[in-house]
Amino acid sequence: MKSEAELWTLWIETKSSAAIEALIQHYLPLVQFHVQRVSKTLPISVTKDELKSHALEGLFDAIQKFDANRDLKFDTYASFRIRGAMIDGLRKEDRLPRTVREKIKRMDTIVEQLEQSHGRSVAASEIAREMNVTEKEVSYLKFEQLNSTNLSFDDVLSSSNDVSYHVQVRDEQMEQPGEALIHSDTKRELIERIKSLNENEQLVIQLSYFEELSLTDIGKVLDLSTSRISQIHAKAIKKLKQGFAEKAFVR
Repeated sequence: MKSEAELWTLWIETKSSAAIEALIQHYLPLVQFHVQRVSKTLPISVTKDELKSHALEGLFDAIQKFDANRDLKFDTYASFRIRGAMIDGLRKEDRLPRTVREKIKRMDTIVEQLEQSHGRSVAASEIAREMNVTEKEVSYLKFEQLNSTNLSFDDVLSSSNDVSYHVQVRDEQMEQPGEALIHSDTKRELIERIKSLNENEQLVIQLSYFEELSLTDIGKVLDLSTSRISQIHAKAIKKLKQGFAEKAFVR
């Protein structure tokens, strides 16, 4: 069996299909690793075979575009490509019509502008007025946005699989009944608050706290600058904190 270095030499010298197939076989464990990690955070309706297909496309693309002369490990470079390919692949399979998705993007833009202008969360009536539509249509767009996203927390939490968010965030220490109830209530509230975030904010929270990627890495995966990712992250955290603060004040 050829070593990793020998496989790369063969590919660089020949650019043959046999050489790239050998490299793909060599890096299959890397693909399986990322498929396993990402599959833990997605609804059960998304199969591992589907993810693996996207991941292999990312690996193939990484091998073709990798510059061996750069001071960068291939595993690191390929990981960005593999995760990005999975996310892009799932987005392309979006069930929403393009017109609806465009309206949702416009709504997100308007929401961001209004929130920056007012320094607070905005109501559906304010969004509807700015978009020149009815509140009912705004509610419909929000519903479709949440219902179509591949990062559905409801689907994950209701899954019978052992690998899900409620396992990942579970406190392994023994809790008293009262503490367990508080913990459960807080978790449900957090899920509801996360669902109120827009798609980009959900993705950044997802990749940051469940995939444990740095803001720089998230920027590479989502093809956005680190400063933009930092802004999205800060805004998402502010919304979550504000939501909890408002609830505490009402109580």
